[in-house]
Amino acid sequence: MFVLGINHQTAPVSLRERVAFSSDTIPAALDSLRGLGGVREAALLSTCNRTEIYTVVDDGGHAVANWLARHPAGMDDLQAYLYRHADAGAVRHLFRVATGLDSLVLGEPQILGQVKDAWATARAAGSLGSQLDSLFQHTFTTAKRARTDTRIGANPVSVASAAVRLAQESFARIEDSTVLLIGAGDTVELAARHLVQARVKRLLVANRTLAHAQELASRHGGVAVPLDEIDRHLGEADIVLSATAARGAVLHRGQVATALSQRRHRPMLLLDLAVPRDIDPEVATLRDVYLYTVDDLERSIEDNRRSRQEAAAEAEAIVEVQVARFMETLLARSRTAPLKQLRAHGDAAKLDALAKARQQLANGEDPDAVLEFLAHTLTNRLLHAPTIALREAAITGNAELARAADKLFPAAGSPILMPAAEPEAAERKAIRERRK
Repeated sequence: MFVLGINHQTAPVSLRERVAFSSDTIPAALDSLRGLGGVREAALLSTCNRTEIYTVVDDGGHAVANWLARHPAGMDDLQAYLYRHADAGAVRHLFRVATGLDSLVLGEPQILGQVKDAWATARAAGSLGSQLDSLFQHTFTTAKRARTDTRIGANPVSVASAAVRLAQESFARIEDSTVLLIGAGDTVELAARHLVQARVKRLLVANRTLAHAQELASRHGGVAVPLDEIDRHLGEADIVLSATAARGAVLHRGQVATALSQRRHRPMLLLDLAVPRDIDPEVATLRDVYLYTVDDLERSIEDNRRSRQEAAAEAEAIVEVQVARFMETLLARSRTAPLKQLRAHGDAAKLDALAKARQQLANGEDPDAVLEFLAHTLTNRLLHAPTIALREAAITGNAELARAADKLFPAAGSPILMPAAEPEAAERKAIRERRK
């Protein structure tokens, strides 16, 4: 198992937005990943704060890293910002992400839903196998336990609520402000709830699909406007909060400059919670404009982070226990896999030999001859591969395989092909330790 990604801790928003995936592009991305040599399973998590690829790979993830660097265009500087985790490290990382321990806002609740969406998308795309599917299922159990048994999720804080709190602490008084929300997804929905609780004076909702804006506005007592008519209403907004899934900016410097002129240069607070960014960074060069991105919110939520440290330590302990349990499960499966393979081989040999024997009986052949054929065929089929392997072991001097054969076929009497060497003192000690 292998995870590769970037997040708010390793890369600025200007780089994260370049490797962000919208929900409608993820299935094709997963298909492309599965086409890479050595990639057997894949899932992709892309949020405003992170882009992560979870895989079961044969090559240590080198092909995956090169693939991500090519999205959407050549990015020679990406490698320096990537983090990589394998096996237990990959399991631990996903558990911490889903629990909210790796979030910009410690313990924030939205990330678990986003992880579930990533799992569902990968499952629908057919890119999940047994290992990643088991990993995600165990992840959901771990996150639920951490939130139930600790206070990591107490008084949940989201990026949206942190943004509203920042607005409350700014020059703009929520109860005297007109707020324009751009988008209609979960982040905007959460922001609308917090704004209503803060007794916002007036709420405008703009979205490319007007029906979605109307639904959200009706739930929170706001007014919906088409996104292509935003210039008519921008000057009314004291606060603008944007979080769309657009691939490029939806609000440009010229639009904001015109709005400022209409407002007689009364200041505007702009909160861009999207990745890729919705608001052109050049907007920040205008006077009387205060533009914040998701990266800027970290300073405003440091108090929340400190208050949750004790709960976070308890959640970390739960994560460590669950990592150990999951790795034990994987190890147990790997130990039973050869047995399942052996039984499947035996069953296949039995069914094939029986089918041929029955056909011979149906053709009127002598039953004793058919029994002789059945026994001879089964013996050959079951012993063919072990016989070849043991002959090669005798030629190459593979004492380990010979000792294993002695244990597997104890009825054979004397050691098979070669005697088992007396273990050295260090080896005997290691054996005793393993038995303990």
